[in-house]
Amino acid sequence: MNRIKRFLGAIMVTLVLFAITPSDTQAQCAMCSLTAENATEHGNTQGKGLNKGILFLLAIPYLAAVGIGVLWYKKYRSKKTVNVDNDPIVLN
Repeated sequence: MNRIKRFLGAIMVTLVLFAITPSDTQAQCAMCSLTAENATEHGNTQGKGLNKGILFLLAIPYLAAVGIGVLWYKKYRSKKTVNVDNDPIVLN
């Protein structure tokens, strides 16, 4: 039951984060922004590619941290044992 509550809580947090995140984000410096805006005014689509590239580079460290966290959790979670008549019993 506790796992179900955690799972539902994680889903709710994810949904709330998606709901409050703006759909149009700009993640670039002022110089890159000016260059991208000037390029799109003249018919080039390089500004959109620049935005997507910056967001991609921003996401990689977070994905790496999540991956390391999942590996750490799986490797180092402790097994619960109970000794009954000098025989250990693994509970999980």
